[in-house]
Amino acid sequence: MNILIAGDFFISDIFKNQPLIDKPVRELFASADYRIVNLESPITADDPKNKILKTGAHLRSSEDTVIPYLKQLHIDMVTLANNHILDYGEQGLIDTFHALEKNNIARVGAGNNLIEASQPFTIEKEGLKFAILNFCEHEWSIAEKNKAGANPLDIIDNVKQIQAAKAIHDKVICIIHGGHEYYNLPSPRMQKQYHFYADNGADAIVGHHTHCISGYEVYKGVPIYYSLGNFLFTMNAINPDWYIGLILKIECEKDRLKTTLRPVCQEKETFKLYLPKGREKEEIFNRVQSYAEIIQNESLLEQSWEHYISQKSKEYLNYW
Repeated sequence: MNILIAGDFFISDIFKNQPLIDKPVRELFASADYRIVNLESPITADDPKNKILKTGAHLRSSEDTVIPYLKQLHIDMVTLANNHILDYGEQGLIDTFHALEKNNIARVGAGNNLIEASQPFTIEKEGLKFAILNFCEHEWSIAEKNKAGANPLDIIDNVKQIQAAKAIHDKVICIIHGGHEYYNLPSPRMQKQYHFYADNGADAIVGHHTHCISGYEVYKGVPIYYSLGNFLFTMNAINPDWYIGLILKIECEKDRLKTTLRPVCQEKETFKLYLPKGREKEEIFNRVQSYAEIIQNESLLEQSWEHYISQKSKEYLNYW
């Protein structure tokens, strides 16, 4: 089996029925056995009374806007553990469940309560069983014992989920929505935590949320991709990294996983999705490799992190 995993996906209603996806992108997704993207907004009506109290934007999309694009890409499943999935409250999430079910698109990472949100999704082919687990950092969207929402990034609970899934599956793939926006590297804490997930049974770990691409490493045979960046996200941004993403292909066999990356880009203004070629493609791969070299060097990763938090501390102080 080969699985394609892409990053953050959001289509605002003003882009309904626009030619957003280039033919080679559609052909790439059609060639896979299974396709996954991170649905970064609820599929629900724009009802102000459902909006939760939070900082930042409230994202949403209508069913007749977003579903046709998911269908063009032959998306089999969406991950829902992210910081925007509860922007329109429990009703918005329930509406999302209904829209996905009606259109035969599977989901993972969110549920009507915490237990449901934490359940893995099983992909099975030719006697091989793969579990997909999905977690996100705590930011407005987390499920509770009796409240709908997303599966939280919690080192104890997540390890228990990984171990339980590994006991009845051949492979476990963890997809995590976390990190620091526009920072192209993981924090040392992230790396330590993701290593611990690998130590406890995760066979591959894939990240997004930062709106920028990152690097990767192979830890004890486990590939870890820290951020795939945006996939298709129809909001304007100043940072050019917003328009660059990565598609991860995982070729799964019983005894091994093979992973490869394919860059993907959005055109500014139109947001048309295309596969870069030539120098543009090469430059993206070079960036990924440069991040990978830092990630695999503990001292360089620490230095990069100290520089980043020094910059951010000045920014936070200026707010006051």
